[in-house]
Amino acid sequence: MTEGRFIAYYRVSTEKQGRSGLGLEAQRKAVEAYLDGGSWKLVAEFTEIESGKRSERPKLAEAIKTAKEHKATLVIAKLDRLSRNVAFIANLMEAGADFVAVDMPHANKLTIHILSAVAEHEREMISQRTRAALAAAKSRGVQLGNRSNIKVAQARSRAARMAQADQFASNILPVILQIRGAGVQTLKGIADALNARGLRTPRGGEWQAIQVKRIVERHQVA
Repeated sequence: MTEGRFIAYYRVSTEKQGRSGLGLEAQRKAVEAYLDGGSWKLVAEFTEIESGKRSERPKLAEAIKTAKEHKATLVIAKLDRLSRNVAFIANLMEAGADFVAVDMPHANKLTIHILSAVAEHEREMISQRTRAALAAAKSRGVQLGNRSNIKVAQARSRAARMAQADQFASNILPVILQIRGAGVQTLKGIADALNARGLRTPRGGEWQAIQVKRIVERHQVA
């Protein structure tokens, strides 16, 4: 049962997402589901529109300050909403504010450090794969410097989609492993657990066993 005071922090990467609510609404629902029941108070909500690669987060700084003033816990929908940077997570912890990630509510500081380190490594690998895909396109004769070239646009689009899919899989895999660790072994059981946590597929739908299977196979997890 959830108790205490909470400060909600949401982050979206673009102005368009901020205006449309894409991504933001899912984060709100996840936080609401986590706080459902018990004696709690949501003191304030902060929304950041910023790339995850940057560490300048004025809204996050404001959220942390408010949390410390009210002796509240900072609550976020997913760990990656803070950052995929180990140093950034470490600095946040040193700031003295308690925080909880809805997708991993029982994770301790060591767990969060490990997961952020894995996510940071995956981000670097995605960047390398994107560069490799563009280099391969160039080797096939695609003129990367000519923006009007349709092949260039197609190659970049494919590389971007692949990078996004890899990034999403990397973000959701730790949650799947955590669910497995709790004793849920079937693909359908894992899909049901993801849905129960308010997590959604890349297209915003509910999880099915086949989608969990693709994530696991993408990372070759036994």
